[in-house]
Amino acid sequence: MATVDSPLPRHDDLKADFPGLHQEIRPGVRLTYLDNAATTLKPWSVIRAVQAYDSEYPANVHRGIHALSERATEAYEAARETVARFVGAAEVEEIIWTRGTTDAINLVAQSWGRTFLREGDEIVLTDLEHHSNLIPWQMLAKEKGLILRFAEITDDGRLEDEAVERQLSDRTRIVAITAMSNVLGTVTPLDEVIAMAHDRGAIVVVDGAQGVAHHAIDVGKLGIDFLAFSGHKMCGPTGVGVLYGRRELLEAMPPAWGGGSMVTRVTREGAEWNDLPYKFEPGTPPIAQAIGMGAAVEYLSQFDAKALIAHERQLMDHAHRLMEDIPGVRILGPSPDHKGGILSMDIESVHPHDLAQLLDREGVAIRAGQHCAMPLHQRYGLMASARASAYFYNTTEDFDRLAEAIRHAIELFRDRRSRRSG
Repeated sequence: MATVDSPLPRHDDLKADFPGLHQEIRPGVRLTYLDNAATTLKPWSVIRAVQAYDSEYPANVHRGIHALSERATEAYEAARETVARFVGAAEVEEIIWTRGTTDAINLVAQSWGRTFLREGDEIVLTDLEHHSNLIPWQMLAKEKGLILRFAEITDDGRLEDEAVERQLSDRTRIVAITAMSNVLGTVTPLDEVIAMAHDRGAIVVVDGAQGVAHHAIDVGKLGIDFLAFSGHKMCGPTGVGVLYGRRELLEAMPPAWGGGSMVTRVTREGAEWNDLPYKFEPGTPPIAQAIGMGAAVEYLSQFDAKALIAHERQLMDHAHRLMEDIPGVRILGPSPDHKGGILSMDIESVHPHDLAQLLDREGVAIRAGQHCAMPLHQRYGLMASARASAYFYNTTEDFDRLAEAIRHAIELFRDRRSRRSG
């Protein structure tokens, strides 16, 4: 993201970029969208980029010498270059298109992990991990006899670097860590964790699904070995994501799956792999989606990264104050100065699914459930939580509406209990 000293545009100007914000859920009930940790809304520039591909040059890439194919290839590879600059990759070939964060982490596990890990090797994870950064390692551990170790979080949801350090040993080969929790919003100390892991000779795999969308992550400055993230968490299309990997690691890895485009020569007996990044991109890629993701990155790059972070911090400060004034609301996770724009809650006597349904009646969209993080909910003794998540186009007024809707829901359930007891 850009780092120039410039404030965010006026909200009305930002809102004009997002057609999804201009709607009523039902007559007279306008949308308040607070489910951004699941999927962000798309600006017109992204929508139009995808439409242009579909309508003007809907051809395959790398496989034709006609004009439409050449135009598609140019746009597709330009998007890769845009993403490479956005995350600070040294070379554009270090950017691999995937179907999303989950696909990218599985690629590392199935290729690097299967090739270089041996029985008894250890992988360090944290209590904060999304299933996407947990289950691939569990599957690999079962297959190869690996040991999984977990850095525990504090009661208020913070991850201290000492907690990670306690789990490191001479057998640690991978540290797999989220940059930002999708449930608590906790921002992890990547600088310290990466340095400690590298001192032990381990590589670091970062789940950047939330982190890349909300904070500037420079893989070169941080020394990240692998970074996985998704387009739809950052104003882009669904069905596309990125794996960044250091060239020397990617060069040493075999393909995780085979097909067209990822080879230079094929015989009945075998095949020779293509160069990076194509070695890991078999078949027809997500062309429209990659072009759309490039447009999303271009859109985000116009904003000052510090201004985006400050805006979310302001929203979380406001949200915390509102929720702390509502009896029965328990905020999960750390204070706003230790997290991004995510507010997860447990509300006494109101199930999260019931709450989400009642809030939807008032046009407030949140997420209810375990958010693909069951062990984290077990850590808090919860079956589910209610999550409101912000992005830069949200305002304090959105959280005012959330608080008002929660009060209404609590009152409704209180009245129901009174009628039953009476």
